[in-house]
Amino acid sequence: MRVAYDFHIHTALSPCGDSDMTPNNIINMACLKSLDVIAITDHNTCQNAAACMECGRAEGLLVLPGMEVETAEEVHVVCLFAELENALQMEEIVQAHLPRIQNRPDIFGEQRILNAQDEQTGLFEYLLSTATTLSVEDVVSHAKRCGGVAIPAHIDKDAYSIVSNLGFIPPDLPVRTVEIKNPERIERVGKVQPLESFGIVHNSDAHYLWDISERLHFLEVTALSAHAIIDIL
Repeated sequence: MRVAYDFHIHTALSPCGDSDMTPNNIINMACLKSLDVIAITDHNTCQNAAACMECGRAEGLLVLPGMEVETAEEVHVVCLFAELENALQMEEIVQAHLPRIQNRPDIFGEQRILNAQDEQTGLFEYLLSTATTLSVEDVVSHAKRCGGVAIPAHIDKDAYSIVSNLGFIPPDLPVRTVEIKNPERIERVGKVQPLESFGIVHNSDAHYLWDISERLHFLEVTALSAHAIIDIL
């Protein structure tokens, strides 16, 4: 079956995420845009994934738990999981390798932990939008061991991408799928890094509600289930 997706969405837990990026607002916007499946991918954490998944179930929208991990090379990697417990297992690893830099909300923005009623239940103390001490290879390996998939994020961007920061995707890196944010830049990226051997997903990297993808990008899967989607990615 053919499903419309957006696998890269930030909540108000990401310091760069708008305060309106609450679980209910995200789910309702995704439903308004007729998406079939989304993923919640805050920086280096998945603490708002459970609330978004609960809201998604209430509206019949499939929500994958995940996170956008920043590697030691300052490369962003989207890690997606079929089950929340697997995402939380990955988060433990990521958090153990995250520098303990106190967040400055006045500079970086608040890092709001929310429940399924959009109520704030806490603030994440340490800055999330910073590099971990995990290498790209480490992140890919840990994501796989935790039962998930690692996708190099926005490889068409001039910063925080594996192509811009490393110059290429290492040929022995076990990834099958890469993310493009701006489809118009695929040809430009292809001149630096051949993409024929990779599947490509087009995600929004939404930090604001209006950035969430329209029903434009589709994935062919055997079923509308988290495990089927992880398998195909």
